[in-house]
This record gives sequence, C-alpha cells and structure tokens, in this order.
Amino acid sequence: MAHRVTFAGYALAVEESGTAGAPAVLVHSTGMSSKQWKRLAARLDGSHRVLLPDLIGYGESSPWPQGEVFHWHLDVLGLEAVLDTLSEPAHLVGHSYGGLVALTAALHRPEAVRSLSLVEPVAYGVLYAAGDAATLRSLDAEPITAPTLPDEPGAGERWLTWFVDYWNGPGAWAQLPERARASFLSTVDVCYGEVRSLLSDRTPPAVWATLAAPTLLVRGERSPDGARRVAEALSQCIRGAVLRDVEGAGHMAPITHESVVSAMIEAHIAAH
Repeated sequence: MAHRVTFAGYALAVEESGTAGAPAVLVHSTGMSSKQWKRLAARLDGSHRVLLPDLIGYGESSPWPQGEVFHWHLDVLGLEAVLDTLSEPAHLVGHSYGGLVALTAALHRPEAVRSLSLVEPVAYGVLYAAGDAATLRSLDAEPITAPTLPDEPGAGERWLTWFVDYWNGPGAWAQLPERARASFLSTVDVCYGEVRSLLSDRTPPAVWATLAAPTLLVRGERSPDGARRVAEALSQCIRGAVLRDVEGAGHMAPITHESVVSAMIEAHIAAH
C-alpha cells in the first residue's frame, strides 16, 4: 500500500506493509531509495507496520529542482512529518545519510521514537568535536564548496565518481552496472546537496548524549575510517548504545551483507 505525506509544500511517497505491532520506519541512504530496505521490510512486516519513505528527489516523492540549493534538514522535516502521522512511537532504521536524518528526527521527536538502528550514520560533527583533523581531511579530496553542482558537461559524473569511490574504493563507480549509474545520475543534484549540507553539521557528542531511545550502531569492518569513528563516538556518548561490526563488510553492508545486518536490526527491534 502506498500513500503520500505532505509537509512544507513537498510530498513524500511512503510504501507501507504489515498491519500489526509497533511501526518501523526505514530511511534510505544517499543515491538509493526506499527499495534499499525491501528485504528487511519483508522480515519485519509480519510483526510490525513497516513504512518505507522515499526522501525528497527520489522515487515518487517530490523532485528536487536542478540548480536549487538543497539542505538535509528538509529530509528531517519530512521524516518528522511521517512520524507525526503515527499513533504510537516507531522504531527508526537508517543507513548513512538516512542514519543522520533518523538521529536528528529522534532529537526533535523523542516521544515518537521507540528505538534506533543506525548503520554508519554520517554525523561528522562528533569528529569535529574530537579534533579528528586527519580523518576529516579525507573528506576534502573533492572540493564541495559550490552551493550546487557546476553547470557544465560531465560535472555530475565527475562528482559521483569521487563519491562512490570514496565509500566503496577506487574504480567502484566504473564497475557499477549502467542502470545503477543512470539511477545515481538522475538524482545527482539532490545527492550533492545532501552531502554538501551534511558536511556543515557540527552537532557535538553532548547533544547526541541526550537521546534516550535504545540505540544499535552497525559499521562495516572495511568501511572508511571516518564512518567507523563516527559510529564508535556515537556509541560512547549515547547511553546504553550497542556497537556491532560486520566482518568483511564496507559502507554498503545493508546491501552486500544484507542478511547479517537485517538480523542485527531485527533482533534489536524485537528486544525493544
């Protein structure tokens, strides 16, 4: 069943399955869509009401106009609008960018969140607070200073090459199937805006420490140092948080090691 949630002039397409149990809202990462979580949704919808929103610019949700400046807070507002439609607290699940969006919504709507399951949320503010200059420098390999992508041929693909290779290793973009590259290119403006704006986040550990929802943090054994250090820092400041590593996995563990990650998340949700 699909429906739409409107907020601030935008609309999010939300796919829903299951009818019993507490709601679970699964938030996708940059460049992906709600389809990222289809297998986890299938595991949960026998015991939960599962909601799969497409963020702005993805799927059937409101498109993002080319050349307009995007900020990740818009997606936080969208997720909060989804939570506001529910009659009881939800389990929030997020990967990477979706993890940051879920974390921030949990700060704003603590009463609406039953638990958090986060795979490498990109809450880089904790690294700034720790003065982790060496790790932060790795994010400056490709200048992300312009408000929007340059209006010139090939700019989008050049930036996506850096982005995909950063997370998955040199040559990863070139090895993607043509269909996957086309999907990324169709959303490149909002992808760029997500990354550019989230890199300005400076939320320190003391703020995340106010979260009270039971929190699971998952990271890949082979993920970039920045992502691994963020997950570790969050596990140390969020009271009672559990940190789990996925052996042999990188940043895209929810896809490459889906059964392992889904089992971790399913168990965490069941426990709370």
